[in-house]
Amino acid sequence: MNRLDNLFATKKENILNIYFTAGHPNLKDTKRIILALEKAGVDLIEIGIPYSDPLADGPTIQASGLQALKNGMTVELLFQQVEEIRKHTQIPLIMMGNFNQIMQFGEERFFRKCHAVGVDGLILPDLPVYVFEETYRALFEELNLRISFLITPQTSKDRLRQIDDLTKGFIYMVSSSAITGAKKDISDTQLAYFNRITDMKLKNPRLIGFGISNHATYATACSYSSGAIIGSAFIRALEKSTDLEKTIEEFVQMVRGEVTIR
Repeated sequence: MNRLDNLFATKKENILNIYFTAGHPNLKDTKRIILALEKAGVDLIEIGIPYSDPLADGPTIQASGLQALKNGMTVELLFQQVEEIRKHTQIPLIMMGNFNQIMQFGEERFFRKCHAVGVDGLILPDLPVYVFEETYRALFEELNLRISFLITPQTSKDRLRQIDDLTKGFIYMVSSSAITGAKKDISDTQLAYFNRITDMKLKNPRLIGFGISNHATYATACSYSSGAIIGSAFIRALEKSTDLEKTIEEFVQMVRGEVTIR
């Protein structure tokens, strides 16, 4: 069974997905970060593929991607790192990147490499739904790869149903019409959007991302979905860290509400 399928089959709520940029803060930190996140109790890890012209990323993630590229991170090196990591963990791993990167690498080559090294799923925000359905769906099924599409407050009901039909893994529910970045709280407008999507009773689990940064926003997101995705706040914590393992443990405890970081 795909590791993502197993996760969502065995855990229905309070799923914590942490995003970080591969090759940041340092080129060889990928393995340390993933193993420390698993030890700290994270359920799912989203590895960002650094790109010079990212889509929808706020300043924190943009800066981390540029630093990773300066450090020497490449798609090929990331595959090598993931292959090594898979010798030490079976935590679900997904990659998030821009489809232009995949095209430059070679689409089929990229997807087959994901399968070979142990990637469980992909998030490709700029891959059109119809292109996936017509061109890549059969290959994903062959390789047992999952794909998550993004929905926003502006996504129409018809498109929501189409995305629900095509998604394999989870739906990435963007919390607002904004770029990524930590926020202190969640607005009434966002809550109305969360309720509207809940009432549609979509078949796939949903994880809420964009603006989730602390225990309060995590807990709110979890009450309207299967869990939450945190990226920018985690990346900022890494940038300030002098001890990655300790920082990661304390960050996850803070998000789960087990400790308060001042």
